[in-house]
Order: sequence, then C-alpha cells, then structure tokens
Amino acid sequence: MTAGGRAPAWARLADTLLDRSLVGGYSRLGIAARRRLAGWPADPAPGALAGRHVAVTGATSGLGRQTCADLAALGAVVHLVVRNADKGAGVRDELRRRFPDAELRLWRCDVSDLSDVRRFVGEFAREVGRLDVLVHNAGVMPARRTESAQGHELSLATHVLGPLLMTESLRPALAAAAGGRVVFVTSGGMYAQRLPVDDPEYLGGAYRGATAYARSKRVQASLLPILAERWASDRITVCGMHPGWADTPGVVSSLPGFQRVTAPILRDAADGADTTVWLAATDPAPPTGRLWHDRRPRPEHLVPWTRETPAARESMWTWCALSAGLAPGTTE
Repeated sequence: MTAGGRAPAWARLADTLLDRSLVGGYSRLGIAARRRLAGWPADPAPGALAGRHVAVTGATSGLGRQTCADLAALGAVVHLVVRNADKGAGVRDELRRRFPDAELRLWRCDVSDLSDVRRFVGEFAREVGRLDVLVHNAGVMPARRTESAQGHELSLATHVLGPLLMTESLRPALAAAAGGRVVFVTSGGMYAQRLPVDDPEYLGGAYRGATAYARSKRVQASLLPILAERWASDRITVCGMHPGWADTPGVVSSLPGFQRVTAPILRDAADGADTTVWLAATDPAPPTGRLWHDRRPRPEHLVPWTRETPAARESMWTWCALSAGLAPGTTE
C-alpha cells in the first residue's frame, strides 16, 4: 500500500489506540503490532531511490547512520552531512564496506551555525545540481543552556533555524528534482510542549535540556503547514516524522534514566528510521505538510492545552524566518 492507501476501519482504530497509549505505540511493540495490521503501507520497491540524491544531516550515529544505510540499500546517492568530518569518514567507509556499489559523499557542516550552513550550501550547489530528498536529522540536547555561533539557543538553532536556512538555500536543487522531499525528524516529546512564542530562546525559567529539545521539536511540527505552502510552487513535499522511542547513543547519553527504565521495549535504530526512509522513497509522494509516525499521518497535538492559534503559528514563523535570515513573506 502506498502513501495514498487506506486501511480498514478496524485497523485504523487499532492503530489510533496504539498511538494514544504512548507505550503501545512508541515502543518496539507498537511497530511490530502495526506491521501485522491490515493496511500497513508497503515497503518501497527495491531500487526505489536508484540514482536519486539524498542528504542526511547528523549522519554519524543512531538514526542518522541507520537512515543512510537504508537509503544506500535502496540505491540512493547518499550525502552524509556531518559536524565531525573524521567521525563521518569512518561511517562513510563502514557503509562502503556494507554497500560496495553505493555512492556515498561526505560533507562537513555544523547545522547550528548559519554561516557554516551558507558555506556548505554554496559548496553543495556548485558540485551537485539536484537534490531529491533532504533529511533534517541532526540533533542536540545540551545539559546547560548553550548558544550557537550566532547567539541562538543551541537546540532551536540546530533543529529549526539551521534547517530552515539550509532548505531555503537548497530550494533550486530540490526544485530541480521535480518533486523534491524534505523530512524533519522530530520527537514525540513535543506533545508535552506548547509553542514557545513568547520565549523562543528559552531565556525564562530553569533550563532543562530535554525541555529545550522538545520545545524546538514543537516548533518544527507547528511550521510544517507553513513550509508546505511556502515550498509548494517548487513541488517540494515537506513532512515531519517522529521515530517513537529508539535506543540510540543520543538517548543513552542525554536521557540515561529513561533509557534504563525503558530498555526492554525501546526500538532499535532500524525501526526508528523506518518512517524517514519510507517518506523518502514511497511512491507516490506522501501528502505534504503533515506529521507522521509509523507510516501514518498523526495529529500535531494530543492534549488541548498545547494547541496554538493561527496567529501564534504565524508569529513563530516570522521570528524563526527573520532569525535565520529569511524573508517570512516571500514564497517565490
């Protein structure tokens, strides 16, 4: 079944119940159960990405590393966008051993640094004329409030501002693909957060890394409809996805207590990356401007007190665009 397929009513109900239960939906048990339900969307065809260029930020570990491997297995030309070039070279070489026929290219970029994003995009645009898929996977969860090179709170800079500038700057390459796709890897943790319109830089209150992370992921999800409309003229599909609870190095280092308690039910990296790869490769393209989990569109909010008004969403977009050096009202 493709992105446009529809499961039977009973299967959709079971899927929704899994989603609302959190433990049932976000754990490895959830994706295993969903794969057994009628209407589970079909895997991408073998070679579905043959010859297509796909860039993945944060490609050196966890979900990013797994995403690159799965994309290479589907025939993609995989561009690993990494902050640490030495570590990235090791991942690239390992993937080459696993996929000797794959074309793998390494690019250095600190996504939180807007100047470095501009440098990377300039180099990429000169060497690569087309980009079929851009996966925003790079993530941070600093223990203390930390600022980017431009003075922005680091989680927001890494998850929102840098990706906005990178995508906007790569629009010509995505447009050249005649159906480019952009995937934001977000987090289910955003469901507990309101849109931080009044304090986007997290200057008020006691700073918590996990909260900053979740707040920035809430911003990602909130902006999806605006970005879908903004990039529609270039036939660019934009999606968000959250991977559920995956056992990755980032979870171990940033949330050790959570990892210890939930270890028996955490997903492996392959299950965590599954929907990212599916969104990149499924045919036809998935509907734009939506949030996804386990190959299904999901609501942006689970509780009413996190909902934002259209005016708040627009205000957040304007602030983010201006902070990233973009013109918020320009869509062409």
